[in-house]
Amino acid sequence: MDFSARIQDNIASLGHFLPEFVLAGLMLVLMIMDIIIKREQTPWLGIVTIVGGIIAVIAVIAQYNEPAMGIFNNMMAVDRFAIFFKLIFLASMIMVVFLSYSSLEFAGRNVGEYFILLVATTLGMFWMASATSLLTIFIAIETVSITSFALATYLKTVKRSSEAGLKYTIYGVFSTGLMLYGFSLLYGLTGTLNIHEIAQSLAASAPNPLTLFVAFLLILGGFGYKIASVPFHFWTPDVYEGSPTPVTAFFSVGPKAAGFALLIRFVTTGLSTANGDATAWSAIAGVNWQQLLAVVSAATMTLGNLVAISQNNLKRLLAYSSIAHAGYALMGVVLLTPEGINATMFYLVAYYLMNLGAFLVVIVVQELIGSERIQDYRGLGFRAPAVAACMTLFLFSLTGLPVTVGFVGKFYLLAAIIRGNEQFYWLAIVAILNTVISLYYYARIFKAMYLETPAQPVTTKLSVSWAATVLLAVFAIPTFILGIAFGPLLDLATASVKFFSGNL
Repeated sequence: MDFSARIQDNIASLGHFLPEFVLAGLMLVLMIMDIIIKREQTPWLGIVTIVGGIIAVIAVIAQYNEPAMGIFNNMMAVDRFAIFFKLIFLASMIMVVFLSYSSLEFAGRNVGEYFILLVATTLGMFWMASATSLLTIFIAIETVSITSFALATYLKTVKRSSEAGLKYTIYGVFSTGLMLYGFSLLYGLTGTLNIHEIAQSLAASAPNPLTLFVAFLLILGGFGYKIASVPFHFWTPDVYEGSPTPVTAFFSVGPKAAGFALLIRFVTTGLSTANGDATAWSAIAGVNWQQLLAVVSAATMTLGNLVAISQNNLKRLLAYSSIAHAGYALMGVVLLTPEGINATMFYLVAYYLMNLGAFLVVIVVQELIGSERIQDYRGLGFRAPAVAACMTLFLFSLTGLPVTVGFVGKFYLLAAIIRGNEQFYWLAIVAILNTVISLYYYARIFKAMYLETPAQPVTTKLSVSWAATVLLAVFAIPTFILGIAFGPLLDLATASVKFFSGNL
């Protein structure tokens, strides 16, 4: 393709970049508003962010029936797979804005920069879901990483927030270096940056298996950092505990889902070949990286659950729980089948609901009693019955108990493993054993809320704001309903995977 044709393709691609333009415009509006409005008018910044997010949702949905295509000279893709994840990102951004106004951590602070960073991170996640070139993958990851560093350390005067930002930065730089070196090896083997052309080159030639394996191992380090998989999880507990709680909630859902979107697209179109009618994929000959991912999945869920047992700070416990859930979600990617990837996508939506709901409870309780310690949740069932009931539902779902969306998500992951490939039966057994382990530490929270009494007798109930009650219902109702009527969400995920596997 000559230079003029490339320019024309870039110009034509602008029309398919509308959701990203909406977010970029929203950032510009927030910057201007942050300069001109007074501190007491800062709630308008949140309102504008929510409205802008809703407009972006409409723009994303408008692309749903468009044919899958490569844009900007095939450096990015517009397809239902990307659209599915973009809706998760926008839902995360919008709900975290609501969570931020429920948190006392932002009281009296200028939140203009915070909302700008939140939107910028979401824009970077959009690029991660659409990237089909090693160059755009790197730019997308760095956009999310740099803005996330700033979000983690947003409470500048709080020591643990500054510490969280520093650790996040150090681990981020290290993982980026690993990923870039892996990219350089892969480029040296194939001579191209486009992941579709990489797959064709690897399938047509006979690359050195050791070099290809090392390249994948290093690239997995960069992706593993985003999804917090073992052994790139070390940043997670300290960053989650030290960051503002709404930011922690955002990190646990948005960037993690973006990491999975990137990993799925990369392994299915960059390191695999389609089988026949593209109903499944096979790993490039010479490197059995599926087994490597299976080991990472098992290690991630096991370490996350085992270390969570000893935690007394609820945010830190949820951080290790987040690591474990990354391990569960990885099970679907291991299979290289639409059913497995469909199960992972469904599980990420389930995780969005139950995890953000649990963090909302942390925010509400922190506002009411000023503590994140599990022991201070004693008697919450009496002092705030609605909050405790919602937390119980979220804990049931995180464990994977019926009748919750978490149960359905975990069921489909296990079913995909059992029906997909007998060599991974052991992974299903590991997942079941880990579910039993997680039941123990989630039950500690339930026990504190309903079966233990506070150190000092309390006879008055806690006053929960109507806004917090509504937000809890927003997460609790779908967590329960999708545990029964899960068909529409499953169909949406299935349609996204079929479209993705058949057109890219």
